[in-house]
Amino acid sequence: MPRIPVAFHRFALGLALAIAGLTPVMAQAQQAPTHGIAMYGLPALPHDFVSLPYANPDAPAGGRLVFAEPGSFDSLNPFILRGTAPWGVNLLTVQSLLGRSYDEPFTLYGVLAESVETDSARSEVIFTLREGARFSDGSPVTREDVMWSFATMGTDGHPRYRNAWAKIASMEPLGERSIRFTFTEPDRELPLILGLRPVVQRAQFDVSTGGRSFAESSLVPVIGSGPYRVAEIDPGRSITFRRVEDWWGRDLPFFAGQHNLDEIRYEFYSDMSVAFEAFKAGLISVWREPNAARWADSYDFPAIADGRVRRVEIPHRRPSGMSGFVFNTRRAPFADWRVREALILAFDFESINRAITGGAEPRIPSYFGNSTLGMTAGAAAGRVAERGA
Repeated sequence: MPRIPVAFHRFALGLALAIAGLTPVMAQAQQAPTHGIAMYGLPALPHDFVSLPYANPDAPAGGRLVFAEPGSFDSLNPFILRGTAPWGVNLLTVQSLLGRSYDEPFTLYGVLAESVETDSARSEVIFTLREGARFSDGSPVTREDVMWSFATMGTDGHPRYRNAWAKIASMEPLGERSIRFTFTEPDRELPLILGLRPVVQRAQFDVSTGGRSFAESSLVPVIGSGPYRVAEIDPGRSITFRRVEDWWGRDLPFFAGQHNLDEIRYEFYSDMSVAFEAFKAGLISVWREPNAARWADSYDFPAIADGRVRRVEIPHRRPSGMSGFVFNTRRAPFADWRVREALILAFDFESINRAITGGAEPRIPSYFGNSTLGMTAGAAAGRVAERGA
């Protein structure tokens, strides 16, 4: 066998090492910054979309809505475990890096972030902040606010934020307005989860300059960058939000046609029957009826007759979920399928439904009823049949 020169061995070894070094880079090719991100595939809307499909960019602005809420509240910080905060605080006053399009199955578009960038394996994500984003007090939203919010909520915040934070190996600023999050392992969903994390003002909670502790429950409003600010509170009884007149996000296509009301108010009731009476008296603007029996026999009050209240059924295709009894099939007698079937047959849903709701409530056939994923009558077809074969 001819002797191979040492130089060739070194070249071959160097080539092998180079190829080995390139392999993970090729497998995790970085994708270009984009205006949105989807769990699978690509966002449906192009980078120059003018509005979300379900929003009317020409919708009129102004007016006031009053909603009824069950229970009470004793905090205005919804991001910690202590206290009970109105859910409208997060919804209306605080913004995230990305925003959800409800017309798509888990697709997000840039809001505080003008772009999002990740690799094919989704082992990291880079968010670039949008210039001009401001908090309700006029101060700019900075990278430090984002990084502080993520770290603080991941350690001192509500437990729902901790799982995602535990998957962050590192967090570092890039360039002038970007932040890179590197993950402990590839995770397809994590860039979207981080994109929906709330961003609050760091200075408000800087104890070294007189700020208060983030972990303490308080009735002082959290400073966010959303379209509304907390205007008035009656602790435990009501909270009023007013639109930020010079809101930085007003002209973003993502928000076109949204957040048009001047004022939104939540009234809290310990008894929702009392809240319904308040609605009948005109104190509540909108009522979503959860009770089929009341829908059938309690909407004969004067405001219905003279047109001040409109009674409308709005169909949707959202999964219904389930209400019912759950059997512990690990224990007798429920381990016997015949016992379970006997109980199902003994529960006369149809007769009970007619007696209580006049037959208005449909029997839910599966956890995903009312959607394309729900069980339907008849034999399986298509891909369902193929997988069961």
